Amino acid sequence: MSQIRLGSLLSLAAFLLLSNPFSISAASCTDPLVQEASIDDLDLKSEIDRSIRWLRSKQAPDGSYGGSVKNTAWVLQAFAMSPRKYTRRDGPFVSKALDYLAENQDKTSGGIFNAGANDLDRTVQSTLAWLALRQFHDSTSDAVRVKLEKYFNSTPKPSARKPLAPDEAKSELAKWMARRKADASWQGPDGSLIRTSEAIISLTRFRKVLSPPDSIYRSASILPKFSDADRKTTIDSLRRGALFLIAVSDDGLWGAPGKPELGTTAMALGAIQELPEPRPAEVQRVIDHGLDWLVAHQDKDGSIHDGKLKNYLTSSSILALAKSGDPKYAESIERARRFLVALQADEGEGYTDGDLYYGGIGYGGDERPDLSNLQMALEALSAAGTETGDESFTRALTFLERVQNRSESNDIEIRSDGAVIKSGNDGGAGYAPGESKAGFETLPDGTKVPRSYGSMTYALLKGFIFAGLPRDDPRMQAAWKWIQEHYTLDVNPGFEHSEDPTAPYQGLYYYFHTMARALDLYGAEEITDGSGKKHAWRQQVCGRVIAMQRKDDGSWVNENAPRWWEGNPVLATSYAMLTLGAAIPKD
Repeated sequence: MSQIRLGSLLSLAAFLLLSNPFSISAASCTDPLVQEASIDDLDLKSEIDRSIRWLRSKQAPDGSYGGSVKNTAWVLQAFAMSPRKYTRRDGPFVSKALDYLAENQDKTSGGIFNAGANDLDRTVQSTLAWLALRQFHDSTSDAVRVKLEKYFNSTPKPSARKPLAPDEAKSELAKWMARRKADASWQGPDGSLIRTSEAIISLTRFRKVLSPPDSIYRSASILPKFSDADRKTTIDSLRRGALFLIAVSDDGLWGAPGKPELGTTAMALGAIQELPEPRPAEVQRVIDHGLDWLVAHQDKDGSIHDGKLKNYLTSSSILALAKSGDPKYAESIERARRFLVALQADEGEGYTDGDLYYGGIGYGGDERPDLSNLQMALEALSAAGTETGDESFTRALTFLERVQNRSESNDIEIRSDGAVIKSGNDGGAGYAPGESKAGFETLPDGTKVPRSYGSMTYALLKGFIFAGLPRDDPRMQAAWKWIQEHYTLDVNPGFEHSEDPTAPYQGLYYYFHTMARALDLYGAEEITDGSGKKHAWRQQVCGRVIAMQRKDDGSWVNENAPRWWEGNPVLATSYAMLTLGAAIPKD
């Protein structure tokens, strides 16, 4: 067939991508999770994740979405342009869709279209395929795109987008959200796959306008001095924390008034149970009521949640239920355990051990596993009775290797924004393969290395222990070496290079909790720091946390950095009590 001029088609494509498809007044939202939330209160990243999850669930066995190039191309654009910027290496929900486009590439013309398409459809499908492929920069997708461009007679030049003012973005966002269905999808004249993809692209654009980067940093205060704590002092601190949590609860439930939140409730229930028995009758009654409430939220698939963060909430619930030791919860715990196993990125979802995120577990909706969620799930699996050596732990080991900065066991190479990301060699860990919340170190040749940081390196150590690695395993030794060299109770180490003075305090209570649990599992009662000084970590961790407890009500809160919900005294207090429970000095 004759070559097609791409320039005019790009104008049409730009119109499709950037125009507002709704000329409507605000309607009643059919999505129960956002019905009562104002536009200002929406967490757009989480809302986009829910819609991404819906799209992924529609993938066909042949890798396509909706059985056509047109639908698949739109979905791939949504994946790549969403806040998480999915790539081929994220898993089969992306890679198999890209392969589907390649399989439908005409060997002669280079066009990408379904068999039987007429000339106009071939042009439209090829244009949409090009728009999708230009978002992916792996070598396989690049080769397909280069061949596709021969189908056209001019070099593609994407159209510039018209800037949006915040008020305009908020108005358009309200229109989109007013039409979202309960399953987080949208319906349109070209079908729900295309309309949902359009919505994800639009919501991502609105998010950039409504949530600009914060360029003004808060100041941070040095943590108070502390002294070593003994067992009695620690139990007294736990008692004060428990009384605070009970005082702010609604009969064993926590959250906004009249709207208990499952994740917060599960964490608080686990924390209160750190208070040694025998407990006051009122304390135990609150625990029992709260645990029964958790079980009442168990879904048919075994998950325990209230509509979001299925892994995190199910894991938290398992830990709270298992801690009670009550046999009446055994069936619920086992069902939840099976759900977590099924949630793991493995062969059941089409992953292979060559996929970047194989063996990992994420929040249960963002399709991108991370070490924080994985270590939470692994601990829950262990608490639910999963034995060391189980396949779920073995699969997790592949993911754990890919977050550790140890090139002998981590050979990942990721191309992102023109740079190559590779493993470092300090033995610590970042947040996910090729990703670190502490940023990157740039080597002289331009290669980027994810910075290791404290909370994730302790999470890595926990994961290795659950996977059954012995202490003399080189991977374990490398992680332990990093932990010794960076032992501190003053900051979450690894964030020292940030311009933000609050960065070393972000996730501080999470850091203390992960540290205490990992060291307790590891079994060493002393830790030797980088200067050769030995530390009785139990007494020191408890002393540090107790020194930060509020004198007036017995609560804790992260005064320096409210990020990751640590500005919430219920969650911060739960983390603090869980830390004390794991680190409590022995008699």
